[in-house]
Amino acid sequence: MNSRRSLTSATVATLYSLLYICTTTNGELPRFIEPAKSDGSVNFITIGDWGRRGDFNQSKVAYQMGRVGEKIGLDFVVSTGDNFYDNGLFSEYDPNFKESFSDIYTAPSLQKQWYSVLGNHDYRGDSEAQLSSVLREIDSRWICLRSFVVDAELVEIFFVDTTPFVKEYYTEEDGHTYDWRAVPSRNSYVKSLLRDLQASLKRSKATWKIAVGHHAMRSIGHHGDTKELVEELLPIMKENGVDLYMNGHDHCLEHISDEDSPIQFLTSGAGSKAWRGDLDPTTNDPKSVRFYYDGQGFMSARFTPSDAEIVFYNVFGEVLHRWVTSKQLLHSSV
Repeated sequence: MNSRRSLTSATVATLYSLLYICTTTNGELPRFIEPAKSDGSVNFITIGDWGRRGDFNQSKVAYQMGRVGEKIGLDFVVSTGDNFYDNGLFSEYDPNFKESFSDIYTAPSLQKQWYSVLGNHDYRGDSEAQLSSVLREIDSRWICLRSFVVDAELVEIFFVDTTPFVKEYYTEEDGHTYDWRAVPSRNSYVKSLLRDLQASLKRSKATWKIAVGHHAMRSIGHHGDTKELVEELLPIMKENGVDLYMNGHDHCLEHISDEDSPIQFLTSGAGSKAWRGDLDPTTNDPKSVRFYYDGQGFMSARFTPSDAEIVFYNVFGEVLHRWVTSKQLLHSSV
């Protein structure tokens, strides 16, 4: 176990606070360090829309994640939000945290840091609860902030709090209320977040840049494209050389290529309840849709200084889709 992972809960909480204070003074996002392996590679699993106390095949997906995690030499896990259903956590002492997280992802290979963003369902509960250091005292794997950066040397992952972007959530048109205590003004919050994200992206010297959010930019699934992200976030990603955007929200697995940039859109929101059966292929050019699966599963990602490999798995651990790209050769293949 490396020294960072052997820190006490109190020390982790202190470092968390220091990171936040430092970031607010220099105009960048909080940053966590994940050292690459001795061979320079970075391996992680991406999972979204999962926390249902093991129901809707969550436990089966978790089992296969453990098997794949051991096989690939997992470094950490990325969660794309909607971490706890149906309405997030009601407090930092909500038993749903243990019942949907600690008691489910028990495989030895999954005992690594989990870096998580909030989804719209998380905002329907006490959104501050998931950010609390109390949860890290219960399970030291858990790291959840609104927006932050994971620096894995050759890979930098930029986690973006996408729920406040969606204007519909402020009007209660969907019949739900949201915890906006930390977002007193949608416009000022989004403007500040985009400014800090751009500063962090410009500072990055990483070979691979990845953005992670809950909502999809491109999707043929139930929710489809999120127009606010396409209008406000996507231009910054293109301007700063982001390679991949990973998200959840739609309870499916999919891979869509951008029509006018190298960015790949990767949805991994199939951690539990799926099989909606209402895809809309007209929302994106069929030629840009590389893969779509309306069922449970998850995604793994492997990066080296020259290559990246993305693999999608179903609930049985079977490989559904594999995509490889090379920085050196500047081409990709399915």
